[in-house]
Amino acid sequence: MFSQAQTIRILSLLLFFGLLSSLGGCSSWSSGDFRDPAVSLVKVDVVKAKLLEQHFTLRFRIDNPNSFSLPVRGLDYVVHLNQVKLAEGESNASFTVPAHGHYIFDVPVRTNLWRHLRQIVKALEKPDRPIPYRLQGAVKTGWLFGRSVHMSRNGEIIPGNYIQE
Repeated sequence: MFSQAQTIRILSLLLFFGLLSSLGGCSSWSSGDFRDPAVSLVKVDVVKAKLLEQHFTLRFRIDNPNSFSLPVRGLDYVVHLNQVKLAEGESNASFTVPAHGHYIFDVPVRTNLWRHLRQIVKALEKPDRPIPYRLQGAVKTGWLFGRSVHMSRNGEIIPGNYIQE
């Protein structure tokens, strides 16, 4: 059969060629073909609200404009609602966004908005008036040789769309 040195040499070559062939999918990332994904805050759900602690679920949508699937291994985010920092954190959710597709995922958040309660209540008094939000952060893409795609997005949430009657 094979000697131990020959077996190690064969296994090393197989491992090398296996790694080399798996890097072919990453070549479009290093070239000019890669376009940044678009991230948006779709919805903010109030799960539990007490005086000193509030639980929210932030729903994000990632759109992939590329012709290849996009592996995502996390999201760093800061969300401001009406100039008040609602949440800041990191999601380690891993998933793949299909080519020319989108993926929606939820991030649970726990915060304390007690200092800003008056400002938030004042904004909620008129549920038909939009409240501006700002989303900043970075999407961590790729599995082995990833990159961080920085994002900044402004939008509006209309509280009346989320308040149950």
